[in-house]
Amino acid sequence: MKKARFTQDQIIGVLKEHQAGATAADLCRKHGISDATFYTWRSKYGGMEVSEARRLKALEEENAKLKRLLAESVMDVSTLKELLAKNS
Repeated sequence: MKKARFTQDQIIGVLKEHQAGATAADLCRKHGISDATFYTWRSKYGGMEVSEARRLKALEEENAKLKRLLAESVMDVSTLKELLAKNS
């Protein structure tokens, strides 16, 4: 996976600059990002504080871990069902 160029702290800092009155075009030019990137950040992190963003990241990681565990358990169940069907 590609390493992010900006940390969540930096992203929120850019968004706070925008809330303070800077235009999106100026911010994009200043930080070397595209308009699409800026608006994606705004939709994901708009109105958040740094602590909330960290909590969001932790929850996303936990959710991914739980999804992997669920997929593994579903695979185990289907394997056991196949073995039982062959033995019957």
